[in-house]
Amino acid sequence: MRKIALASLAAVGVLAAAGCSAGGGDAADDEGAELRVWLVGTDTPDEARDLLVSQFEEDHPGSTIVIEEQSWDGLVDRLTTALSGSDSPDIVEIGNTQTPAFTSAGAFLDLTDHYEDLGGDDLLPGFVEIGSYEDAFYAAPLYSGARVVYYDTAAYEAAGLSVPTTLDEYVSNAAALAAANPGASGIWWPGQDWYNGLPFVWEHGGEIAVPDGDAWDAQLSSEESVAGLEQAQQAMSEASLAPVDANETNPQVGFCDGTSLQISAPSWVRGSILAPADAETPGCPEVEPTLGVYAMPGMDGGAASVFAGGSNIAISAQTQHPELALDALAIILGDEFQTIYGTNGLVPARVSLADTLGTDEAAQASTEAAASARLTPASPDWADVEAAGIMQDLFVSIAQGGDVQALAEQADEDIEAILNG
Repeated sequence: MRKIALASLAAVGVLAAAGCSAGGGDAADDEGAELRVWLVGTDTPDEARDLLVSQFEEDHPGSTIVIEEQSWDGLVDRLTTALSGSDSPDIVEIGNTQTPAFTSAGAFLDLTDHYEDLGGDDLLPGFVEIGSYEDAFYAAPLYSGARVVYYDTAAYEAAGLSVPTTLDEYVSNAAALAAANPGASGIWWPGQDWYNGLPFVWEHGGEIAVPDGDAWDAQLSSEESVAGLEQAQQAMSEASLAPVDANETNPQVGFCDGTSLQISAPSWVRGSILAPADAETPGCPEVEPTLGVYAMPGMDGGAASVFAGGSNIAISAQTQHPELALDALAIILGDEFQTIYGTNGLVPARVSLADTLGTDEAAQASTEAAASARLTPASPDWADVEAAGIMQDLFVSIAQGGDVQALAEQADEDIEAILNG
């Protein structure tokens, strides 16, 4: 069904291109327009959202922006439906690994002629690359961030532990924390969180899938990958009390109530931990004196290869207000908006604003982790792998104590069926 839906998105893209190089709208219809923006999750701070609304409405009196917050769960299916319908949002955030499915299907407005105005070579190059298709630029970077490890320094001290320098020490520390604190997780790892499983695969020399001519060869069942997955299973079983069927949403909750003594999470989660207790998504700013952070260590020291999280942002090919959407996108990619990301622990879309992350321990850990970060296979069909829940199901089964080799072989078969289908 999703293949058919993406085909309809491609038809939408062709029609939009035929109708108007900047979208389907008429500038005369922009007065009094309502622009709809989909932002995903709570990673974009309220300060940035307020800036977008106020700046846009100041620049375009009578017109308004409505931000519609989406959840990551089921996002690909909702985008597929919305972007191919008559009631499409105007601007959408999308995960970096999901972006190629939509750029290749023609779902987004071609921004090639506006590349320089939106930031040009100051934009994060890896995210520009994944937001481009056949030499055209469709989806700009929004923010980035690698995973780092947040930990309770008081719990570490009480257990006689020091910051780990190897992946083995990372796992043994987590187990020791759990053993010393009954009822708490030494590393909070819900079963669906496959992002934190990737460093174990990569550090052992494994891969998810690699190109093989015109096809993809899934390699989670290789000897190297299985060794990494088995170590991940060890960490889950010995150190985590997180529900095996849960996802990684709001990891700060357990950290704030003391049931999670370590969490491996995107660098911007620091802002969630330290958010006011009366915020819409409450944090616990009182823990700041004992909040430590480090980059997950690799097999032989240094920073592990972690997943490079983050988002792209694009204008729907269906928008009726392309000029207004371009102006809104320029605000989002502008210095003021992007600086808010940096000061909240997210890597800004503009390279020149990297120093807004600061120079403290958290910024250093984020920079170290980002230097070794990696992405998922660069296939336009990878979004279908995520939407099908293959990686999520794999790690839930691993967390339940399943046979890693057999589970990995099935995952490889399912991944290849989609990537080579």
